[in-house]
Amino acid sequence: MAPVEHDALAVREQLFHERVRECIICALLFASLYILCHFIITHFKKQTDFAAVHDDEDAAVNRIALGMCTFTLAVALGAVLLLPFSIISNEVLLSFPHNYYIQWLNGSLIHGLWNLVFLFSNMSLVFLMPFAYFFTESEGFAGSKKGIMARVYETSVVLLLLTLLVLGMVWVASAIVGNNAASRQSLYDLWEYYLPYLYSCISLFGVLLLLLCTPFGLSTMFTVTGKLLVKPRLLEDLDEQLSCTRFEEAAVSRRIASGKTSCWLNLNVGLLREQLLAIQSKRWKLERRHRASPWQRNLGYPLAMLGLLALTGISVLIVCFHVLELLLDDAAMPRGIQDAPLGQVSFSIFGTFGAALQVVLIFYLMLSSVVGFYSSPLFTRLLPERQDTPLTKIIGNCVSLLVLSSALPVFSRTLGITRFDLLGDFGRFNWLGNFYIVFLYNMGFAALTTLCLVKKVTWAVQEELLRAFGLHKLPLPVPRSRPLGERC
Repeated sequence: MAPVEHDALAVREQLFHERVRECIICALLFASLYILCHFIITHFKKQTDFAAVHDDEDAAVNRIALGMCTFTLAVALGAVLLLPFSIISNEVLLSFPHNYYIQWLNGSLIHGLWNLVFLFSNMSLVFLMPFAYFFTESEGFAGSKKGIMARVYETSVVLLLLTLLVLGMVWVASAIVGNNAASRQSLYDLWEYYLPYLYSCISLFGVLLLLLCTPFGLSTMFTVTGKLLVKPRLLEDLDEQLSCTRFEEAAVSRRIASGKTSCWLNLNVGLLREQLLAIQSKRWKLERRHRASPWQRNLGYPLAMLGLLALTGISVLIVCFHVLELLLDDAAMPRGIQDAPLGQVSFSIFGTFGAALQVVLIFYLMLSSVVGFYSSPLFTRLLPERQDTPLTKIIGNCVSLLVLSSALPVFSRTLGITRFDLLGDFGRFNWLGNFYIVFLYNMGFAALTTLCLVKKVTWAVQEELLRAFGLHKLPLPVPRSRPLGERC
């Protein structure tokens, strides 16, 4: 064999082995996420929806829908880990450029993961989750033989009609917006135009949802942290408060007991029971704070609050700096690239520390957006309950989490949290090139987050100072409904 042919064969073998290695790594990563998500959904699903009888038709339908929900949740978790994994991989390649054991971590693998997440996100949102919902609600066409296939036929027909309706709406909207020859020609290209355009709209909705949920979630996290951790109190005696609460509880208990045994006392036992429950709840909180160690009572809560304040303040500063960059440099606009230049340059001016901070901020913003989503009045009903979540609510949660997580890379890049450019089809969204949308989005996030932060911290400090000096016990002035000289 000639040397040239031998070199060409060696190159083809190397490409083949790299492709097989990337497929194995992607399969192992997704299998791990799928198993983890299966345990999560099993923890929350309602047991009555998944009977142990294998011949039961409804149980089989629920198991199929459960598999689709698990797949969708695994894709959502993969979308959350996508950007942090890419940033960490770049820093690892920068730190160990010639290490043999990390040569598998290359741009081709990262680019393939981005494309797979984009493909599976489209497939889950457009096909799997609608199919799972209609499949659980279907019963088969009237007059047809009952069974799984009858439900599959009905679900397929309903899903086809829904797809035609959505495509028709997109076609009409595109024809109205872009009234030129190029736009009309692109209307007939399903794969290159319809799906990216539809996913661009979904991504824009997800990014707007993140914008609204994240500041609200940051405020909620401050409140939840105050409830979970023991808060230090100024100028208070826990032993005295606990003794008074116990005496008060004993007095109310005796009044309730005397009201039951005596017919001469006219007591509202129901009102006393409510008062007793309130006193017991107060006593439990005081005992919990009394059992806490001085380190936990004096350092745990302040350190947690300082951590939340620091992460929130750094996020706002980064966004404000990104706003200035948008005004001065066009390169600050979020854009997509085709080749991933991993291992060449760090995506943070602070090196490895900055990259680690970017990863922490990405996870922090995602966590705050999820907390804000489930704390908002519109989506409180979607909050899953342990061993008591029906299948339809599981489907709604999977769809919501997928919309939020698939918009996280675009959200982080649009705000300037990271400099890692969007790979694959994530950078093809039409609205990413609109300066006014990106600029207003950054300004909205900075304004809402700053407002929630200042409002939450100011109220917390004011409440603590009023409680410390006993001013919260003063009677509030009652406003007069009419002037003094006016007669009744």
